[in-house]
Amino acid sequence: MFKKALLSAIAIGAMLAGSMARAENLETFRIGLIGGENEADRLRNYQCVVDQLPKVLGVKEVKLFPATDYDGVIQGLLGGTLDAAELGASGYAKIYLTNPKAVEPILTDVQTDGSTGYYSIMIARKDSGIKTLADMKGKKLGFADPDSTSGYLIPVTSLPKDINASVKDYFGETGFGGGHENLVLAVKDGKFDAGTTFGSGVGKFEEGYSSGNLRKMVDKGLIDMKDFVELWKSPLIPNGPTVVRSSMNKDTIAKYKEYLMNLPKTDPACFAAASSTGGDRKGYTEVNSKFYQPIIDARKAQIGG
Repeated sequence: MFKKALLSAIAIGAMLAGSMARAENLETFRIGLIGGENEADRLRNYQCVVDQLPKVLGVKEVKLFPATDYDGVIQGLLGGTLDAAELGASGYAKIYLTNPKAVEPILTDVQTDGSTGYYSIMIARKDSGIKTLADMKGKKLGFADPDSTSGYLIPVTSLPKDINASVKDYFGETGFGGGHENLVLAVKDGKFDAGTTFGSGVGKFEEGYSSGNLRKMVDKGLIDMKDFVELWKSPLIPNGPTVVRSSMNKDTIAKYKEYLMNLPKTDPACFAAASSTGGDRKGYTEVNSKFYQPIIDARKAQIGG
């Protein structure tokens, strides 16, 4: 029995040592890209990072792994097959509640007004006749993704206070659009009477605000904000984190963090392109798990993990 236990311990130790060695001699840096936007657009926007990072980190190559939904990246980070990703706060909360030591949040966006938050925004077609949240009673509401903070967690948590009822009882039907971009297009096409997406809340609604999914879609020519009305805006949500695999070499983490912090000055065009939020941002600021505790608590209470 003792011998068997000892051999198991040695085997586990060898595995851990091997993992540490791989972390020390990282050859490929793997970045996960959450779903919600056209894959070709995501790959093109992050190409500048792919080109620049190998020299910065001292690795042979940087690979991008675009997922069809949020959970694809979440599972990759939990399984250790991804080294870094930009997540929503709820996505990070899911990882934290599963394994708090899997990833480390290092940075988050700073908006043009200096804030580190954004909003969940419910929109409807202007020609639908729906002008207020009250008009949505009994109607079909679309969410972006089950692991989206602004597209699901915050709406189902905050909306009941404004409609004096549960989401299930108030709306006639709910569903998911398959990411923020697809959700807005589904509202545009009449598949949902309204849908929840995200924006900075800074600037004009008519322009899609200064950043966020609406602004990205406006900039790409996918939508015209004149076709939509805003029905509801949530309380301020913490901007999602850039996370790294916790078991990665600390020197590599420090270099990656420094690269991103300097990117607004060293390559403003790359900084503007390589983001899930799009639009105008000032830069990054450091964060840790404590910054996301309210979202972790909300997810645990609402979804359970």
